[in-house]
Amino acid sequence: MFDESFTKGLDIIKTAKLVREQLLKTQETAHLKTATATVGGGMVTVTVNGLNRVVSIEIEPEVINPADPEMLGDLILAAVNEALNQIQSVMLKETTGITAGLDLASLFTGSSE
Repeated sequence: MFDESFTKGLDIIKTAKLVREQLLKTQETAHLKTATATVGGGMVTVTVNGLNRVVSIEIEPEVINPADPEMLGDLILAAVNEALNQIQSVMLKETTGITAGLDLASLFTGSSE
């Protein structure tokens, strides 16, 4: 009754809906995922969540030197950047896992060849 391209189109729509649902679920739970980075030999620790928000910063008192505030700033910046890199990697792996094995090219070309 339906030609092959119509049926394939319906399959693509179903797959796209499933992927969308899984990606939305990943977004909804992103705040629960965290990554932590420690720099300066344990002097500064930063934790971020999957929404790329800093959720905690821990600073050891001995690293606070009023004569060298730039050093503390550099340590905080390094820890934040490292934690963000880690959480982005986690989130990328998660979203890549959702789309793994799917022929996404056919969404745009109409062909899987």
